Amino acid sequence: MKLFFICSRNKWRSLTAEKIFDGYNGYEARSAGTEEGARIKVTEGHIGWSDLIFVMEKKHTRRLRDKFADSLRNKQVICLDIPDDYRFMDEELIEILKSRVSEYIEVPE
Repeated sequence: MKLFFICSRNKWRSLTAEKIFDGYNGYEARSAGTEEGARIKVTEGHIGWSDLIFVMEKKHTRRLRDKFADSLRNKQVICLDIPDDYRFMDEELIEILKSRVSEYIEVPE
């Protein structure tokens, strides 16, 4: 299963999610950001590649729908409601990610 994680700048939240889920239980994980200055910016190719799309905040869902409405037609977009309050690989962020994502897939211990 291909998991795609999205935040604003792809530096902390989505990148942390990619690191903890990529390779676990056969999952492939990628991440990107919605803003101009993102480390990796979301593309239509990312949307097409993914089986499940996780966004950190509602604004990311809006941005995706504004820019990629056609590509998102048959995709599930899940908002994790994780504010931009954490650094890369922050212990609390990892726990929140595992907890919220576990409602949709099996997660690492």
